[in-house]
Amino acid sequence: MPMLEVEKLSVHYRQLEAVRSVGFRVHKGELVALIGSNGAGKSSTLKAIAGLVPSSAGVIRVDGQEVQRLAPEQRVLRGVALSPEGRRLFGRMTVLENLLIGAHTVKSHHEREQTLKQIYELFPRVHERRSQLAGSLSGGEQQMVAIGRALMVRPRLLMLDEPSLGIAPKVVAEIADAIRRLNQQGMSIVLVEQNARLALRLAHNAYALEHGEVVKSGKGEELLDDPFVRKAYLGV
Repeated sequence: MPMLEVEKLSVHYRQLEAVRSVGFRVHKGELVALIGSNGAGKSSTLKAIAGLVPSSAGVIRVDGQEVQRLAPEQRVLRGVALSPEGRRLFGRMTVLENLLIGAHTVKSHHEREQTLKQIYELFPRVHERRSQLAGSLSGGEQQMVAIGRALMVRPRLLMLDEPSLGIAPKVVAEIADAIRRLNQQGMSIVLVEQNARLALRLAHNAYALEHGEVVKSGKGEELLDDPFVRKAYLGV
C-alpha cells in the first residue's frame, strides 16, 4: 500500500484552476519529485496535501485513509510534514525556538531531544547557530532550520517546497546531500523543485507539471535523458 496516494486532485483559487486532476503515489522510503516552471501547480499540490489550501476535487490518502477533509494539524498527526517555500521562519526568535515550534505535537521531552540531536547531526551548522536569531542567518542556513523544523514532528512523509531556491550552489549541495541521507534512512519524501536536474538526480520517480497538469512521468534517471524534459526543463 502506498504511503501517499493523490488521485485526480484539483485546486482552485476563485476562478483560477491551479491544479487540474493531478495524480501520483509515494511508497515507503521513496523520493518523488515534482518539477515544472513557476506557476505550474507544484506548490499548490503540496499545500493541498498538507491541508493549507482546500482541494476542489480529488482524493488524498495517507496509509490508505482519506485525509482531504482533515484539518492540517490532523494530517501532521498522520505523519505528514511540509517545509514551505520561502522558509517562513520567525526571524526574531532563536534557531532553537523555531525548531521547538515544530515539535508542538510531540509530547515526549525525550523524543524532542532525540530529534534535535538527529537534526544537529544532519545540519551541524544549525547546532552551531542554535542560540542565534533566525533572521540573522544566511538563506541556506535558514533553509536548514526550516527543514529541521519540519523534521521535529517526526514525520513519515516529508514534503519539501523549493529547498534550493535563492541559495548559493555550495549550500545547495549540502542540502541535497541531507535530503539524500534522510531518504536513505527510510523517510518518504516529496520534493518540489524548479532545479529539475537536481530533483531528477535525487528522485526515484518524478512528475513534470505544466499549467496544473501532469504532462510527463517516469523514473528520475530516465527523465534526465528524456528529450521533452531535456528541452523543457534542463535547457538542453
